[in-house]
Amino acid sequence: MTAALISPADLQSKIGSNITIIDTRDRESYAAGHIAGAVNLHDIFTYLSTSTPDGMKELTDKFAAIFADAGLDGTRTAVIYEQSMDTGFGQSCRGYFLLKYLGYPLVEVLHGGLSAWESAGLPLTSEVPNLDPAGFAADPEAAEIMLTTDDVRAALGDERIALLDVRDVDEWIGESSSPYGKDFCPRKGRIPGARWLEWYRMMKPTADGVIFKSRNEILAECATVGIDRDMSVYLYCFKGARASNTYLALKEAGFEDVRVYFGSWNEWSRDPELPIEEGFPFKT
Repeated sequence: MTAALISPADLQSKIGSNITIIDTRDRESYAAGHIAGAVNLHDIFTYLSTSTPDGMKELTDKFAAIFADAGLDGTRTAVIYEQSMDTGFGQSCRGYFLLKYLGYPLVEVLHGGLSAWESAGLPLTSEVPNLDPAGFAADPEAAEIMLTTDDVRAALGDERIALLDVRDVDEWIGESSSPYGKDFCPRKGRIPGARWLEWYRMMKPTADGVIFKSRNEILAECATVGIDRDMSVYLYCFKGARASNTYLALKEAGFEDVRVYFGSWNEWSRDPELPIEEGFPFKT
């Protein structure tokens, strides 16, 4: 796997070259100050998808158009950032995953996010760039990293596959259905048989901001729930953002077969035909 993380210093050295910088934060934060040349694409974070054929087509068409408008033509490297790696629910990594799913070859994530950029004393601007739309060629068949509801249902009980829930603790124990509110979804709980490794555990604080842990630290975290690099890992969260953060962490740690159920709990919980585990997951 080509290295997917770029440091603030390396990004600064590439500004003005053949790159497209994507800011995934909300419009107000972007307007208050962003990296020079960055385009604001907050839909990367907010869009809720389903894994039905129609849902996948809508997702593909929407983001192919968005990335085309941002000037991505297959030759430009997309560099994506959020405010910090632990406060934006993995939104920069969600952009990374979407581009990889759509078959885009050149994608990087600013390691540490804008917080690391600012800690390095690097400048911000309020100027909005003029972009030349490009011919973005989506090829979702190029990647097998996107899971559907059927894929996850078929994996239930398969010991060769580790189904990993990376949501916050209140969601895992069934006290809340989502980060949007306790009752945003109709059901609370977990997908049966899932292991739990909260997404925050993939990262650590540094003087320059929160960054991913080292390869060995990530492997150690995974070992606490019985997961190693020889296993297939299926990830889910609420809408695929925190799962995308964990996806990138695991890939950086050398995992080969990692996939994301992008519809995640937002989709799974809304289908009463799909099984869930409810209540507190441990004996008290």
